[in-house]
Amino acid sequence: MKKKSLVALSSLSLLIGSVITTLPTYAALPTAVSGQTMPSLAPMLEKVSPGVVSIDVEGSHVSKQRIPEGFRFFFGPDFPSEQVQERPFRGLGSGVIIDAKEGYIITNHHVIDGAKKITVKLNDGRVLNAELIGSDQFSDVALLKVDNVDGLTEVKLADSDTIRVGDFAIAIGNPFGLGQTVTSGIISALGRSGLNVENLENFIQTDAAINSGNSGGALLNLNGELLGINTAILGPNGGNIGIGFAIPSNMAKNLVEQIIEYGQVRRGRLGVHGQELTSELAEDFGYETNHGAFVSKVDENSAADKAGVKAGDIIVSVNGKNIRSFGELRAKIGSLGAGKKVELGLVRNGKEKTVIAVLNDVGQTAKAETLHKGLQGAELENFSKDGQQGVLVKEVSKDSSAAVNGLKQGDLIVGIGRKVISNLGDLRKELDGKNRPLPLNIIRGSYSMYLMVQ
Repeated sequence: MKKKSLVALSSLSLLIGSVITTLPTYAALPTAVSGQTMPSLAPMLEKVSPGVVSIDVEGSHVSKQRIPEGFRFFFGPDFPSEQVQERPFRGLGSGVIIDAKEGYIITNHHVIDGAKKITVKLNDGRVLNAELIGSDQFSDVALLKVDNVDGLTEVKLADSDTIRVGDFAIAIGNPFGLGQTVTSGIISALGRSGLNVENLENFIQTDAAINSGNSGGALLNLNGELLGINTAILGPNGGNIGIGFAIPSNMAKNLVEQIIEYGQVRRGRLGVHGQELTSELAEDFGYETNHGAFVSKVDENSAADKAGVKAGDIIVSVNGKNIRSFGELRAKIGSLGAGKKVELGLVRNGKEKTVIAVLNDVGQTAKAETLHKGLQGAELENFSKDGQQGVLVKEVSKDSSAAVNGLKQGDLIVGIGRKVISNLGDLRKELDGKNRPLPLNIIRGSYSMYLMVQ
């Protein structure tokens, strides 16, 4: 008689428990056939899997709601015009240990966004508290650190610029909180962009199964080297349909190096505007294929302008590596740090040309509520002019904690106590984990003063 279908995994486990003793004992599968060793990923995974961790986060999302002026009458003149609400949340994700000695773990920004507590579970069962070193929303990369931990396994980074469509790929992560899971597939496409036009995207596409909870996990080659950080999927209901995306390891490496040095990403700017290169544009400008980035405008005095890039140029390579689209150009430049020299391969009037550009600093901003509760409602950015450095208060929301503490738009934060603050990275390091009142040294106009932030 045909058995009824099982409707839940819990039922399946019970069924296995009830019939396991009646099953016959089968011989183990052969390790070799006709003298040839059976292929297996197990030896590689045994070495690399300890380098992929599960991440558990707890925190709160801050939402703001402004009271319409027409309703202020009902609440009275002293009622705040803006209501701030915090909603607690818990989340799961994955991460990859990239430096065992220093305890550095890379993951996605969206995994830890808003987190107040981050814990990491190793493959051997140990659970550790992790510190957020820095993150970048636009590239969706974050760096964590665990201190004084022995026996960590790091995953070696591959050169993601050498990947080819059709190469085998292995994904490791923590889908749906089940625990470490391995799936396999191939590289389906390269240079994917357009999932979110505001972000920097140069994704590796793979059909290795990636699901919710895999974010921040590893995409590996057959040598166990890190090709990319699994980040997103394309699926109607949030499930795997064979279209997953990973941030290339080279891009992640550039961003992590900046976070380690500065506490944030110091994004470089080239200063070009353009679009994807169509076959029609390629023909009009004497180029034989439609791979590259068409430049429609160059900003005056920008890095591109000083390097000699002109409107109508087609950028076909960055640092000797071919690019496929304007989106890929944007992502590669955006992941390189300010001040970096970049070699650009161009096609102009049908002829190839190479120029060197030195990237400008985009200028970074930060929502201060992620730094200290007393700064909630302030928007900050790096400032450097005429030898003066610090953190500029770009905006302060009315009735916010920052406003109550006396912070005003245009204030320049230059220190905490006797500690000099030169940039957001310095400020983040000094404020990290400190919820006590702190003496903030600011310059307002021509005056220097201290504000107690609490």
